Amino acid sequence: MSKPAIAPLVLVDRRVDPDVARTIACTGYEAGRAASSPDTVGEALRVASEWGPNLPRPGGGRTAALWSVLATVGSVDLTVARVVEPHVDALAILAEAGLDSAVAPAGATWGVYAAEGPGLRLTAAHMGSRWILDGPKPWCSLANRVTHALVTAWVDDTTRGLFAVDLRASGVRPSAREGEWVSHGLPDVTSGGLELTRVRAVPVGGPGWYLERPGFAWGGVGVAAVWFGAAVALARRVGRHVADRPADQVAQLHIGQLDLALSTARQAVAAAAAVADRTADRTSGRAADAAPGDEAPGLVAARARSIVAESVETVLRVADHAMGPGPLATEAEHAQRVSDLRLYVRQHHAERDVANLGQQVLAAAGSGSPW
Repeated sequence: MSKPAIAPLVLVDRRVDPDVARTIACTGYEAGRAASSPDTVGEALRVASEWGPNLPRPGGGRTAALWSVLATVGSVDLTVARVVEPHVDALAILAEAGLDSAVAPAGATWGVYAAEGPGLRLTAAHMGSRWILDGPKPWCSLANRVTHALVTAWVDDTTRGLFAVDLRASGVRPSAREGEWVSHGLPDVTSGGLELTRVRAVPVGGPGWYLERPGFAWGGVGVAAVWFGAAVALARRVGRHVADRPADQVAQLHIGQLDLALSTARQAVAAAAAVADRTADRTSGRAADAAPGDEAPGLVAARARSIVAESVETVLRVADHAMGPGPLATEAEHAQRVSDLRLYVRQHHAERDVANLGQQVLAAAGSGSPW
């Protein structure tokens, strides 16, 4: 991917200081250089390690700037974004737990592995002063490339804890349980299983803390910000297509559909960023100053993530309809972005996640009307 003629920039909230916008645009340039490297994953890991300590944390007052960085990187290249986002998320989790630099050496690169699979159970046992992990863990993206990971494991029959693990430890090995990674989307971001045998781990928060912590809601919106950025890039490609010929009413319809989808997604992410920054930082004891009428963070985050996912699917459909098969068949960058985004957005569990949102809406409303 060549360096763009203008700075790649996607803002989730356009009310941003120009200097901050220029800094965000610089991350787009860096992402482009990583994407054009012979080893995109390796260069993206280097960039993630370099950026990570300096990026804002969710809920720290500059959440919109953080998510604009992720959106901008997503607009440039989804492989780079798929490497950077979990590393940034892991650093935010460690910071929230008060373990910024206590569990890994400088230059460590991180994954976050919280998926579960049928019949697969990674357990954590407290042995003396140590925690030991044993068992399989599915869906461990880039486990062969990152140095460390935050991993969920069962501490008893009903509760999971979060643990920091050095993936270079002797008891960590690839699992033979899962098939070979054959995806056309994100082909370099391989995701397979791990087998852990008596692997020493560092607890991050107490049992259940990972899901209960204030920052859990915002991690999912960070992923959605990446999706949003990639959708903006697709819409910009449609815009160039339309500009090459007189815009008839059908072309105008397509642009209108894209605008509705992207504007709705941007507003949802910006609103979530504002709520995140009004939510108390419970780890430091700062008093909350949430605005009257603010909804629960989990509800706001679930709504924003679902809105972005639906907007992405709209953009994918409209781009196909607006441009036909030509770009998919003859433009490698466009075809790869479409494949990457189709796979990436499937981290959203579609109707199940929307049903979960509905459950939260009804619970919040109690006996009253949700609207």
